[in-house]
Amino acid sequence: MVLVESNIPPLAQTYNKILTNWSTKIVTIDETKELKSENEHEHGALLENLPVIDLVGLTSEDEGERAECAAEIARASSEWGFFQVVNHGINHKLLRDMRREQIELFNAPFSKKSSCGLLNNSYRWGSPTAVSPDHFSWSEAFHIPLTKIFRPNLLRRVSLSKLLHARMEVLVEYAGEMQKLAKLLAGVLIENLGQKKEEFEEMISCDESTCFLRLNHYPRCRVSTAAELMHGLVPHTDSDFLTILHQDQVGGLQLLKQSQWISVHPRKDALIVNIGDLFQAWSNDVYKSVEHKVIANPNMERFSVAYFLCPSYDSMIGACKEPSIYRNFTFGEYRSQVQQDSKLIGHKIGLPRFLR
Repeated sequence: MVLVESNIPPLAQTYNKILTNWSTKIVTIDETKELKSENEHEHGALLENLPVIDLVGLTSEDEGERAECAAEIARASSEWGFFQVVNHGINHKLLRDMRREQIELFNAPFSKKSSCGLLNNSYRWGSPTAVSPDHFSWSEAFHIPLTKIFRPNLLRRVSLSKLLHARMEVLVEYAGEMQKLAKLLAGVLIENLGQKKEEFEEMISCDESTCFLRLNHYPRCRVSTAAELMHGLVPHTDSDFLTILHQDQVGGLQLLKQSQWISVHPRKDALIVNIGDLFQAWSNDVYKSVEHKVIANPNMERFSVAYFLCPSYDSMIGACKEPSIYRNFTFGEYRSQVQQDSKLIGHKIGLPRFLR
């Protein structure tokens, strides 16, 4: 399904306004031979195989197989900060239903998405805090607190029953399944560093009142700078414990490893998991929250859904053992600092702000 132009936010207009204060030359993809016409999502990046972990091992009757699967998860979280999981237990029909509902949601007119209170005013587009071209994201999204999904009456105060129809039922089921998977993986990572999951949850609770879903749409992008392709999503780390991503087959996701951008090749049967800032802080840098980005595609639009495992704003983020690399901070304090930095300088600084 291709979205019509009236459904796309005015990304080019906003981007051009940012360019008025910069000397960067804007071009169309058709005007330059320096940019490839195919596979633009791999521009400037290496192709490597992201670790793929079969989660069947976690439920094996063989203790050795369970231990080896847990070790693979911990190793990938330390060496890559990213990995893919297969046999994850989430029904493929549910993933297809979620994608169908997501496409229909973004197919709504831009005026409806941006102004009518759809999904609790969770719609976002572009980069309001961008102060330079490389801070701008060519994308739109619905960033939805799970508490709004599990209490759908809060979302139906707006008269949009036709537009929402089966969407809420799919969102509820999808969020619930992602929450179970995220907690399973988090439990493995917690126990790998010698702490009981129950003790961790007594201090830090991540449940339906604190976590988020983000529905992403990256419209095709026919403009770029003379230096590089447009960011669909600017380089960043995630401000959570971990993220689970379900992406389509278009590609464009890249992660930073040893100062080199690596393209993540889409795998139809896999979900992508990445470590967030809070797990890096809690693990004293054993687990790595890795910078990643999305490259916009000039020929194809891209869709993905991200689940973010977050604690409550008053949760204190310490370290699993002393001495701690980072000072203790609440999640609310961390989010506030990220927002402040983004507003002042156009991008996130993150964990370096909290070093001892």
